[in-house]
Amino acid sequence: MKEITGGVCAPLGFKATGIHCGIRKNKSKKDLALIVSDVMCHAASTYTLNKVKGAPIAVTKQHLLNGEAKAIICNSGNANTCNPNGEEIANEVCAICAKALDMNENDIIVASTGVIGQPLDIQPFQLHMDELVAALNTNGSSDACEGIMTTDTVKKEYAVEFELDGKTCHIGAIAKGSGMIHPNMATMLAFVTTDVAISKEMLNEVIHEVVDDTFNMVSVDGDTSTNDMLSVMANGLACNNQIIDKDESYEIFKEALMYICTCLSKGIAKDGEGATKLLTCHVHQACSIKDAKIVAKSVITSSLFKAAMFGKDANWGRILCAIGYCGADYDVDKIAVALKSQAGSICVCQNGRGYPFDEDEALKILSEDEIEIIIDLNDGTYQATAWGCDLTYDYVKINGDYRT
Repeated sequence: MKEITGGVCAPLGFKATGIHCGIRKNKSKKDLALIVSDVMCHAASTYTLNKVKGAPIAVTKQHLLNGEAKAIICNSGNANTCNPNGEEIANEVCAICAKALDMNENDIIVASTGVIGQPLDIQPFQLHMDELVAALNTNGSSDACEGIMTTDTVKKEYAVEFELDGKTCHIGAIAKGSGMIHPNMATMLAFVTTDVAISKEMLNEVIHEVVDDTFNMVSVDGDTSTNDMLSVMANGLACNNQIIDKDESYEIFKEALMYICTCLSKGIAKDGEGATKLLTCHVHQACSIKDAKIVAKSVITSSLFKAAMFGKDANWGRILCAIGYCGADYDVDKIAVALKSQAGSICVCQNGRGYPFDEDEALKILSEDEIEIIIDLNDGTYQATAWGCDLTYDYVKINGDYRT
């Protein structure tokens, strides 16, 4: 497996684009994205666990009941959530897009991201759909990625190449996410394309397995968004033998998808609103995978710990505190904690107690922009990793006037 360029257009048979259609006031920012396959795809999605869900999620769920799709359309600048006519608008967007693409509207995945509770005008879609479709091209992934961004400061776009049955295969992806991000399909949208031939059942299985270990292990601010969705379209044009069981080909495909989704998850965490540091929490030797995940997510979500990382303060007590209230099964007297970065590694806690360390060395380690928190529970064989970021003054500034 190797990284390649091209994003969602790297797999055979996919085109994409992004334009400004007028949803966002800033005309320099794209606000509408489209991804289209030349042929029908097997498709699957995972969705936010927030009980308040964006209208596009209800429409997409309905469209994917048959496990098939051919296009994804997504707007930024407006979440189309908590609107009385939200589903009507989402359906109308699909109808307008389907007409321009000459396809069935039920074969379209629809998504929105942006401000919650603001009416979404259908006119920008009506006026600019032909322009959007005309702009589709095999180098359009970057434009599509820009079209789905909100408070993101960098694009999250990846692609990989690998072999199945002697055939060259590809997976490409774009994602957005910077704030309102917390485990359980954190505040993000991710769109994945692949030319691998895989059954609907196996595609649905693999994305849930991968999401549990990637996107569901990300937290920026503890808020689970209303519009989160990861959607995958597989068009089979690589012509490998269709994956119909959890065999070797399934594992190879899963490894490639895991790599892509891990890159996107880390990118989202590092680009957290106002963030200056990527925080990676590794938990080792837990008595179950559930306990490992609970501990990792609790630490990465702790506002006090995140603030300490912003201040370059090796306040390991906040790590133990977050472990203490998380509800996982462990023995406090066995816990060890170390902090690590490119500048070195330092043990700060041993056997659940403070371990003497050099504050100047700790400051040097925590001055880097990527910090690892290594927690050893010494209580089993399971491990998990979660990603987050520090909590800064700028996070408050960004969200203090996000709507206005």
